[in-house]
Amino acid sequence: MDTRKIPRTLPRQSATFDPDTLSEIRRAAATGIYDIRGGGAKRALPHFDDLLFLGASISRYPLEGYRETCATDVWLGTRYAKKPIHLKIPITIAGMSFGALSGQAKEALGRGATIAGTSTTTGDGGMTPEERGQSQTLVYQYLPSRYGMNPDDLRKADAIEVVIGQGAKPGGGGMLLGQKISDRVAQMRNLPKGVDQRSACRHPDWTGPDDLEIKIEELREITDWEKPIYVKVGATRPYYDVALAVKSGADVVVLDGMQGGTAATQDVFIEHVGIPILAAIRPAVQALQDLGLHRKVQLVVSGGIRNGADVAKALALGADAVAIGTAALVALGDNDPAYEDDYRKLGTTAGAYDDWHEGRDPAGITTQDPELAARLDPVAAGRRLANYLAVMTLEAQTIARACGKSHLHNLEPEDLVALTLEAAAMARVPLAGTNWIPGGGGF
Repeated sequence: MDTRKIPRTLPRQSATFDPDTLSEIRRAAATGIYDIRGGGAKRALPHFDDLLFLGASISRYPLEGYRETCATDVWLGTRYAKKPIHLKIPITIAGMSFGALSGQAKEALGRGATIAGTSTTTGDGGMTPEERGQSQTLVYQYLPSRYGMNPDDLRKADAIEVVIGQGAKPGGGGMLLGQKISDRVAQMRNLPKGVDQRSACRHPDWTGPDDLEIKIEELREITDWEKPIYVKVGATRPYYDVALAVKSGADVVVLDGMQGGTAATQDVFIEHVGIPILAAIRPAVQALQDLGLHRKVQLVVSGGIRNGADVAKALALGADAVAIGTAALVALGDNDPAYEDDYRKLGTTAGAYDDWHEGRDPAGITTQDPELAARLDPVAAGRRLANYLAVMTLEAQTIARACGKSHLHNLEPEDLVALTLEAAAMARVPLAGTNWIPGGGGF
């Protein structure tokens, strides 16, 4: 037999050792160090796209968009604070530090949030005059590092967020590599210029919920009981973490899923630690309900929020508000195709650039290089962010009206069905076309 005439079997790549995996093995073998990057999990995860709303028809009555209102405002911090926060929309800006971001980017976030009537958050490294000056409502993050922390800035803030963890790296500390530690960053953080910095993974002066309760009392005394106290946790064991945060005296709990971004951490950490926000909301809400404090202690969720549908679904599952980080940076101009030539010089492409830790961002957002940072116009970028927030809000309102709701907070799990078994089990809503909710073994 002439073997030359036998058709060849097409080469087949391994699903386990796919091209990305092979590339990472080769990179690790060549360098001997783990990969560091920014952003959130890139793998496909159960997400809000796996849920659908049941709009009104005969059995439900929709609202007319042009004549009947659908309110969007939210109060945060109503449990103990003398001055709870009242926002026009339930979409807030998550904590992103000066250091990780340029001063221009922080200013733009403050401008955009103020136009939209919502809050922004400082992140690690302290409060900048640009951010405080442009943010009508500013939340001050109190992190394990204590970088830039001082009582005066605590009092200048409108709320304080005690950060225990974040979705991209629950149980891990932050990173800021030396090339981004400029003179100003070094001064604010009391660090040597140009030296890599790794933040602590836990707070230095407390070890559990009883100690956290004492710390929250201290923060209330420093701020004369005026400021709401948030507690932020990465999504891992949401039922117990939320319950303990409430026990410790939190006014607001912030829950961050693994799709949430970071300025820099190990790729293996981002992809393999934590759980998706879709899986975390219902256990968190259940904890609040079991304590009789749902809607009295507010729940803010984050991690991969992209559009008004995501906002509406998060609120329908029981959240009071959401926070956005990565999406806000994209609205400012992050990964803009206008800088494609610059991205290619860095060995990447617009839409995939995640080496935020290197400080060479062509868009001027995740950098401390003054020439690059000057590319970002904070006024124009702030307007883009405000436009994006307005569109998200309108999209959420459109969905709520279609479900017959006069306020976004009137959305409920009964308005949702799931497309997959995984989403049905995680969100505790029926599989579409059935009344079956998989599981049911509790949280």
